[in-house]
Amino acid sequence: MSLVLLPPRRQAPPAPPGPRRPRALPWLLAAGVLAQAAVRLWFAWSRTGPAANPDETGYLLAARLLAGGPGGDLSGNTFYQGGYPLLLTPAFWFSHSPATVYTTVIAINAVLGAALFPLGYAAARRLGLARRSALPLAFAAALLPATTFFGAFALADAVLPALVLAWLLALDRFVRNGRAGDAVLASLVASFTAAVHTRGTILLAVHAAALVVMALPGRRKARAALAGGAAALAGYAAGAALNAHVRAELYPRGTRDLAGILTSRLTTVPGQEWALSGAAGQLWYLIVSTWGLAGAGLVAVAAVLARRRTPAADRIMAGVLLAATCGIACASSAALPDEHRVGNFAYGRYLACVALVYALAGAAALGRLSAGPAIRVAAASALLLEGAALWVTAYAGERLRTHVFIGFDFPEVTFLTADRGALHLHEATFAALALLGGLLVLTRPRTAAVAAVAIAGVNLAALTFAMGPHTRRVPAESPLPGPASGGVVTDASLHWAVRTALMYPVWWTRIGTFDTRAGRPPAPGVCTVVVPLPDGTPPEASWPAHPAGWRPHAGRFWSVSWAAWHDPSCAGPGQ
Repeated sequence: MSLVLLPPRRQAPPAPPGPRRPRALPWLLAAGVLAQAAVRLWFAWSRTGPAANPDETGYLLAARLLAGGPGGDLSGNTFYQGGYPLLLTPAFWFSHSPATVYTTVIAINAVLGAALFPLGYAAARRLGLARRSALPLAFAAALLPATTFFGAFALADAVLPALVLAWLLALDRFVRNGRAGDAVLASLVASFTAAVHTRGTILLAVHAAALVVMALPGRRKARAALAGGAAALAGYAAGAALNAHVRAELYPRGTRDLAGILTSRLTTVPGQEWALSGAAGQLWYLIVSTWGLAGAGLVAVAAVLARRRTPAADRIMAGVLLAATCGIACASSAALPDEHRVGNFAYGRYLACVALVYALAGAAALGRLSAGPAIRVAAASALLLEGAALWVTAYAGERLRTHVFIGFDFPEVTFLTADRGALHLHEATFAALALLGGLLVLTRPRTAAVAAVAIAGVNLAALTFAMGPHTRRVPAESPLPGPASGGVVTDASLHWAVRTALMYPVWWTRIGTFDTRAGRPPAPGVCTVVVPLPDGTPPEASWPAHPAGWRPHAGRFWSVSWAAWHDPSCAGPGQ
């Protein structure tokens, strides 16, 4: 990923050797990792249970299943792959408490997210930055909300940025030195990323294409590329087996057909308009969420690809990065169901995995270029951002105001516009451009540390606005009455959101389904039956045919009320 934006500067004559001292870099990197993890934990500390459902519940149930616990029935939902839950399984080895397990998951996210600092430092060095500039810039950029916000949730997005950057670094080493070990490492990271999320499948396809290109020039690289291809195939097969197991256990009646949506979009003109507009919205969000730096990075990477005298290795890596970015943006937009939400038209989550790469490339471009070319890069970034904003506005129109706005989809935008309730697309655009102008002035070699402080300050302010701090709240171990034991079933007509929300806190058993209208008693061993509770209905009237002695307990999730009927004769710990 050594995108050479300028010829290397002349090196100064080496200084005379001085007394040997312990190298400080490993200690600085270690201290930075600890600081990064601490910041992530501090922002996520108040969260002790899933909020982004069904996504978080899907990943948590898969992790519990892989750890040997009960699963659940998520049929009809999007398939949440098993690669990320595999990383979370240790959280279920030491405790059954949902709050404790969730806190452990957040700690795992924090540690894995903190790896972005040393990875970002390695990327910044390969982008041509000096050590004294690369170290503070990598630390500041690793705190971008795009790489930090989702770590406060049990979502695959918490680890995707680190996986993508690790893949790019390993692939870059292989492209430059042709070693089979680097090809195998890059292939294993790419295949594991494909097991984590469908975005990883796009990366794996781009990776395979890069291996094919590398096999063309000479025999030595062809053998190394062949070894990388074998590793990618083996890794993909292992990931497919893992996902097949998760799919069979948690989705017995099938998953949401995103592939069908993707095909229908790509084979019709209106569908392609939807996909391209959504991709433009994702590029707009990518630039805004990095305070304009990703726009400069996109321009710099495209220039590397277009320049005639670009070294072959730089051209390959630029093509890999742009192909992965465009592939993710277009494919994810095309497969996105129309949920009548503003996030259908401008969304940042899918490209958050490449935000750090482009932010570092943009900062390197602005810092290494002289004043005139740097201004031209910033101006091109501004044109790209404004063009994407106009495209989204023209396509979405009134839907940007009439569709549902969910603040979770826009953490950086709501910070830039100081409004959590609506999308102000052009105001956010102008705010990002203003920040880019300031960073253009600061990202000079002599002021790199000041620029890093400014970037870190904006990042922390945005995270504070979006996430907290909040008072830590530990929920009850289970929202259901009675001890954690016995079977639990839900009525077939219960709202899906309630059923999904109960699957994780009911840790001791797999929730089943029961039709209360059939008039039959629950199966032996069932201690709790959850039924709908229409507004205005007393809990005692929610299940007229309940067995004698059972008692109701009212509950509410979102705007949906429910009643849990429990058999008092059921007793005993669930452990």
